[in-house]
Amino acid sequence: MTDHLTVAAVCVLDPTGRVFLVRKHGTTAWMQPGGKLEAGESPASAAVRELGEELGVEWDSSRLSAQGRWDGDAANEPDTTMTAHLFTAHWDPVHDGVASVGAELAEGAWFLPHEAAARDDLAPLLREAVLPALLAG
Repeated sequence: MTDHLTVAAVCVLDPTGRVFLVRKHGTTAWMQPGGKLEAGESPASAAVRELGEELGVEWDSSRLSAQGRWDGDAANEPDTTMTAHLFTAHWDPVHDGVASVGAELAEGAWFLPHEAAARDDLAPLLREAVLPALLAG
């Protein structure tokens, strides 16, 4: 039997065009910040909550730009598919400071899209949807 998740994922970009990627403890796949929607939660609300938990920022949904939906395989749960509600957001180093990780994350780092695309340890959503869109420009 295949399980199914619904998540919100945020492509966080800095002024130089780099994307902030994270890796959860006990996993190898790099992905965008985000996570599962809680009961009754909208995708935008989940994205804001997850950014707060994972990156320690207190943003509101006006910082997000909806980019549609993606359906595919989950990165860290075997036999699991997912629906991802995609957003972009822009990191402002002056107001947001230095990006750092919290919650269940082991690490986070800024990557130029072409650098990230060359890696072989990316979540399917990042590899199949997010990076191709960034590289297409």
